[in-house]
Formats: sequence, C-alpha cells, structure tokens
Amino acid sequence: MNNQNAMQRTLSCNGQLVDLSIPKVMGILNLTPDSFYKESRVIADNDLLFQAEKMLSQGAAFLDIGGYSSRPGADFVTQEEELNRVLPAVKKIKKEFPDTLLSIDTFRSEVAYQCISEGGNLINDISGGSLDSKMFETVAKLQVPYIIMHMRGTPQTMGALTHYDNITTEITSYFSEKLNLAKKVGIHDVIIDPGFGFAKTRQQNFEILNHLEHFKLLEAPLLIGISRKSMIYKTLGIKPEQALNGTTVLHTLALQKGASILRVHDVKEALETIKLMQQF
Repeated sequence: MNNQNAMQRTLSCNGQLVDLSIPKVMGILNLTPDSFYKESRVIADNDLLFQAEKMLSQGAAFLDIGGYSSRPGADFVTQEEELNRVLPAVKKIKKEFPDTLLSIDTFRSEVAYQCISEGGNLINDISGGSLDSKMFETVAKLQVPYIIMHMRGTPQTMGALTHYDNITTEITSYFSEKLNLAKKVGIHDVIIDPGFGFAKTRQQNFEILNHLEHFKLLEAPLLIGISRKSMIYKTLGIKPEQALNGTTVLHTLALQKGASILRVHDVKEALETIKLMQQF
C-alpha cells in the first residue's frame, strides 16, 4: 500500500524489532468482568492461555491485556485490584509464550512499571498520561513503546465531554503536545490512537475516520481501535456479537488511510484484511 510509506518505521520492544511498514494486528485480552464485548473477557487462567495461543497462532504481533474496563460508564477499579488482575496474567503468558509482545492497557504508572518489569513490552494508555502525572517519566525510564490515546475525562465522565469546535484539529493539537513532551523526556517510540468512542459521539467517530489521513502529519504510527464498537453496531442496529462484518469494512478504510496497527477482537479476519489490502 503506497499510503503506508510515510508510516514506515521500526518499534523496539525490549530488543525485539517490529517493522510497521506492513500493518500489524494487536489482539485484545480483557481481564475484566464488564467489558462491552463479552467474548473478549478472559477471567479464568485456562481461557486466558487458550485465547492467547489462538491469537498468536493466527498471527497477532501483539497481545493487549487490561484489567480496567474503559467502556463508557465503566465501574471504578482500584490500583490494587487492577494489579491483581493483570500482573498474574503477564507472568502466565510470558511463561507459556515467552516471545509474545505484551501491551499493557493501563493509565496508571505503577501498574505499567510492575507489568513491564515482569515481561511486558509496550504501554497502552487511554489517557495519554493525563490521569497519572508520573506516566511519561515512567515510560521514559522503562524505554518501551508508548501508545497515546486521545480521551477527555475518565471512563466514568467522558460521555458528557463531547463538544468540539473542530474535532480533527483539536485531536491533532493534543497529539502534537504529547509527542513534544515524549521527545522532551526521552520516549523514543510513540504510537497514536484517536480514541474512537472515547468522549466522542457516533457522528464524531465517523468524522475522525473520514479524516484519518490527516494524522499522518504527526509522523507517528497510527493505532486504530474500532473493533465491534458502538459506532458499528448502533449504526447497523445489531449487537456487538454481530459486528464483525462492519468491523472489517471500517478496518479496510482505516488501512487505506494509513493505519499501522489494528487493535482487534478477531485476529484472523483482521490479518486477512491486511493481506488483501497489500495487493493494492
């Protein structure tokens, strides 16, 4: 795909190099009882390892694990509970699949630090450091790639924070500031995520997707997280369990517009989409 040229770069994940000139897939493993798509929940150990093996065998480049549901209105989870959910899972996956590149989905610097210390490879922060003032310095100390997502407020309050004068411009300014800060503190690999569904209406989500190529100006790899989200299933009048076809359609558009990583529930189908798009 010619539109990937501006995004070609290599991520360094604890010595493992990942070439993003061909888009990669990140599989979602939710260690929470209340994530919006129930099939992604892996509470039991056997489920965790089964799903991890399935996603890796299907070709996932990364696995993303999180212990704090970020769906709108999600319950608050203490740091202790989040660690109790995520840390054992990191240890189990790295023991069973030592070469796995594990992304830690957290906005808390202490959770990030402990999980990376046990074998995690990337930090995926829905708040981009806005909910923990120590996150940037922690990521810089750990020297791992940092996924910065755009969000306003918290999962509990973001639904009321959807007013923008120009959403694409405002998100671009947000990322520009975050990228400058990352460079200042010594974070070398930053991935940006527009945050579909986070403090954004359905119409705004489609507006962002329509202008996705605009974010190429930031010269950072672009992660897209739209898998089975409400912008798909509410538009189609279906349930998340029925939203795979719609997800694939929007993944195709995102790849055309420069996406480097697809964060997904369905690894096999996402990789098939990437392979087909490589023919154009």
